[in-house]
Amino acid sequence: MARLTLTLDDALYQALQATAARQGRTLGQIVAESLRMRGIKPTSDARALVAQARRNAALDEPAALALAVAHSRAARS
Repeated sequence: MARLTLTLDDALYQALQATAARQGRTLGQIVAESLRMRGIKPTSDARALVAQARRNAALDEPAALALAVAHSRAARS
């Protein structure tokens, strides 16, 4: 598992600590969940989405990729 150093303003860091304590979770778990909620996912998830799009819609590779990109962007907004 990779490690990461973040710089947060004090108020946001305190809110993160309070949330983690209240939920009985680690700071890393809260940050990872937040990233997933913003649509930031591993490449393997994107590949799985392309494969699913191909199966469900019988799309060729460029069309399936375009659908996956559109889906990812929609999830981030």
